[in-house]
Amino acid sequence: MKIQLPDTQGVLHPYQLTGTPVTPSKLTENSARVLYSAAHVVSDPFGDHDPTGPAKVDWNKTMEFRHYLAGMGMGIAEAMDTAQRGMGLDWNGALELIRRTKEELPDALVANGCGTDHLDPADARDLDDVRRAYLEQVDAIQAVGGRLILMASRALARVAQSPEDYITIYSDVLNACDQPVILHWLGDMFDPQLAGYWGSDNFADTLDTVVQIIEANVAKVDGIKISLLDADKEVQLRRRLPEGVKMYTGDDFNYPELIEGDEQGHSHALLGIFDPLAPAAAYAVSKLSEGDTRSFRDTLDPTVPLARHIFRAPTQYYKTGVVFLAWLNGFQDHFIMLNGAQSTRSLPYFTDCFKMADGCGLLRDPDLAVERMGAMLKLYGV
Repeated sequence: MKIQLPDTQGVLHPYQLTGTPVTPSKLTENSARVLYSAAHVVSDPFGDHDPTGPAKVDWNKTMEFRHYLAGMGMGIAEAMDTAQRGMGLDWNGALELIRRTKEELPDALVANGCGTDHLDPADARDLDDVRRAYLEQVDAIQAVGGRLILMASRALARVAQSPEDYITIYSDVLNACDQPVILHWLGDMFDPQLAGYWGSDNFADTLDTVVQIIEANVAKVDGIKISLLDADKEVQLRRRLPEGVKMYTGDDFNYPELIEGDEQGHSHALLGIFDPLAPAAAYAVSKLSEGDTRSFRDTLDPTVPLARHIFRAPTQYYKTGVVFLAWLNGFQDHFIMLNGAQSTRSLPYFTDCFKMADGCGLLRDPDLAVERMGAMLKLYGV
């Protein structure tokens, strides 16, 4: 199958599709690694809304995608930044998403983003404001039976004066959690407002602070996700975690080697890239569970260039590539995003996404993908 694709000068060249769609596998409770996909939401293109107003979500398509992930045995990291949390999806929308997923998939492996995003950082005066905001979301999510991912707080980054402030807030919030949570260490490449999180710009100092928080609250911590796009930093933290506390890689650049691990340990995964890569991730880990490390790497290693492309700087706009591939794969009928975020990447970016996804076997219906890529090109005047 062929399609004419433009180069960066707008000159068309024939492209021959070569990929064979990956056949999804079913993960089980006994799989070698725990995988969470941070799942996107589907915008309702018929809603009368603009980027400054509340999100209009197509709940049917959004839930269909979650059923698809759960059908492969994938965990769902709900209401995270992949769902445009804080970039189009507000707290009320996030809570509705959490409630619907719990209602429709009561037995699925789901952990839900809990933060302070209903508190404008500019309105946060002190630690008490941040504590109240965290506890409000803790209570609301636990009231519907949800498990928690304790997200980083823009408000806390604004008002905290020292590492001790982070230690105090996290200890207070963890004390209110009724099940062990996943902590979320999100770097400022994903959210510039989180610069200096944990009370320092020095990694060694922040590492000590995070380890101190976990060790003091070990019964309340299932694991920690670290998203710094730096494999060495993740491994440093992984080797200092108390026994029984999981490392969930959030490194969308180096996930194959981190999930495989080494003689001293391995990472599980909580990744935005495992939204479009879900079938490849499930197949790879099923092979790892069989002891077939070669097939695991042969499946995931070729996906890394696509992941690095999707998450290229400015990294916070990676969601656009994720939703573009969801559209190509028929998980939604349009390429419209909350906050108009479909406009945050260029046509050459989309063209490369298409070719790389094909090469990885991630276009599940090549005919449909070619048809939709053709529609995208026409929209851009090709």
